[in-house]
Amino acid sequence: MDIDFVVLWVDGSDPAWQAEKAKYQGKALDDSNSANRFRDWGLLPYWFRAVERFAPWVRKIHFVTCGQVPEFLNTEHPKLHLVKHSDFMPPEALPTFSSHAIEMNIHRISGLAEHFVYFNDDMFLIRAVKQENFFRDGLPCTYGGEYPIELVGNIGIWQHAAVNNLGVINAHFDKKTQVAKFGNKYRNKAYRWQDNVRTLAAEKLFPNYFTGFKNLHAPAAYLKSTFEEVWNAEPELLRRTTEHRFRSAEDVNQWVCLWWQIASGQFAAFNTDNVVSCVDESTIDELCHIIRAQSHDMLCINDPEKMVDVPKLAALLHDAFETILPKKSAFEL
Repeated sequence: MDIDFVVLWVDGSDPAWQAEKAKYQGKALDDSNSANRFRDWGLLPYWFRAVERFAPWVRKIHFVTCGQVPEFLNTEHPKLHLVKHSDFMPPEALPTFSSHAIEMNIHRISGLAEHFVYFNDDMFLIRAVKQENFFRDGLPCTYGGEYPIELVGNIGIWQHAAVNNLGVINAHFDKKTQVAKFGNKYRNKAYRWQDNVRTLAAEKLFPNYFTGFKNLHAPAAYLKSTFEEVWNAEPELLRRTTEHRFRSAEDVNQWVCLWWQIASGQFAAFNTDNVVSCVDESTIDELCHIIRAQSHDMLCINDPEKMVDVPKLAALLHDAFETILPKKSAFEL
């Protein structure tokens, strides 16, 4: 099976990019549009080293940017496909600073395989993975248990997107019908018993509509055809999301496609808790220990909401990655 990786990257320190962003920047709804969301921690070489070492089976890496190219990158690598936003997004939507807009159009990337894994640039492999970590019997591996959306505290763009995603799912799928067909995937021995109890409770208490699914800020396995299905089902909503230059409360995001795969039963039940650790840089000691110990298959480094001592934390992360990935990859000059 051919499996591609898609990764989005931006150099938020680029003066030209900053000037263009300032030209279009309006009032941000919350932290999701702030400067720290575009920071580059200088860890990208380790992303490529990890893919080369831990996932040598990948067919192609589609590296998506606004046109920026990291100085270290070997653009002649046969597995590397440099992709600009203008290569696959409508001209009227550009320039864009919204990951939601970019995500909802990645299926248009030229040459993209039907089976692909979507990464943000803060998601790293830290030990060897197999194709079966992402796809089994041609289906994307996903945790499919029900996980009600929590709307408490400060409601930001992430929660708005989740509610919008869920509206799409419930508009197109009858929960009772889907549970009757795929209940053994929504409640599965691959999951923790607590997760199955929560899903069963949601099915009993809310039998007529889905209440949400788990959003893991982690690499996500997709079928390209799923994006096409969602676009066919909700063209106007996805068009509006695409045209928003910054994240908006009216958006959906790539999780609507993940949830579509779950609701339609087009997934293989997989316990993602076994392979993903999401850690904030504020817990830097724990994060560095996870990297050095290679205690998980994959790791996400969440950017903290508050500004932190970036040079200090970046140096600690570099040191940790150097212990497991000291050699340059063929993706580096």
